[in-house]
Amino acid sequence: MNPYILAILLFGLGLGTTITFASSHWLLAWMGLEMNTLAIIPLMAQHHHPRAVEATTKYFLTQATAAAMLLFASVTNAWLSGQWDIQQMTHPLPTTIITLALALKIGLAPVHAWLPEVLQGLDLTVGLILSTWQKLAPFALILQINPTNSTILIILGLTSTLIGGWGGLNQTQLRKILAYSSIAHLGWMILVLQFSPSLTLLTLLTYFVMTFSTFLVLKLNKATTINTLATSWTKAPILTSLTPLILLSLGGLPPLTGFMPKWLILQELAKQDLALTATVAALSALLSLYFYLRLSYAMTLTMSPNNLSGTTPWRLSSSQSTLPLAISTAMAICLLPLAPAATALLTP
Repeated sequence: MNPYILAILLFGLGLGTTITFASSHWLLAWMGLEMNTLAIIPLMAQHHHPRAVEATTKYFLTQATAAAMLLFASVTNAWLSGQWDIQQMTHPLPTTIITLALALKIGLAPVHAWLPEVLQGLDLTVGLILSTWQKLAPFALILQINPTNSTILIILGLTSTLIGGWGGLNQTQLRKILAYSSIAHLGWMILVLQFSPSLTLLTLLTYFVMTFSTFLVLKLNKATTINTLATSWTKAPILTSLTPLILLSLGGLPPLTGFMPKWLILQELAKQDLALTATVAALSALLSLYFYLRLSYAMTLTMSPNNLSGTTPWRLSSSQSTLPLAISTAMAICLLPLAPAATALLTP
């Protein structure tokens, strides 16, 4: 892709998110989300592969549906309450519709079905943007409206953690596994949203760091299926020995960074007398942990078949810059000691 066009698209992506961040009026927020969608579509379809075009079409249709729902709900809210302010959502009907529209935008279960399909059709770089940056603007809106209907949030959160764990069990495609991992993490964030919005933000940031690291590892190894992970030993032995730590951090095992948000969320849910919800969420994390362990096993404990097609990628050195990978890997593994500082910042 032409670097000038790429720069314009990335600028549009950033501008759309910034407009949504800065707006207090529903029309402006909707406009920012639309800019965001329109800027990423050429990036998704840039390889002209039938899979990529199909993924782009699916993404466009779901995002357009969600945006239409959002606009409809904000107009309904203006009609019922006479104002367009995001933070003044008083009527339960538009608030619920907007919550569901934003859930569709970020891919929360039960409106998650587009996310694995779309991510599967994209290359890893655009997949990374879709899994991280594209979640920011809808999340800013969810945090601002602070949905009052607690039941719908808990249902969305629990179904997402369960489906995110269950869906990834039988997958061999890494991008689909990462999509289900994304759904599960978003479920954790939504569960605690009404009790501690700052904790949701902390979970989102740690999820970004761990996902960024995972995508960069897969990009360095040019891996898209579990089988191709087995060749990574010969390419980057040190990175291969660190990758299981990143994956287990995504799964939320102590003493890694990913344990911090899960620990704080379970603590918060227990404080709110939601012991059953906390138990179901913790058990669903075991489902996710299984497929992260499966990836770790495929990477470090299996030898790749030594036929010709298996040996070819070993000889191709990657041109990828390794500094972002080094920084994000260190953060994905070592940030748990900062948990007391995080809790001190989170308590109002």
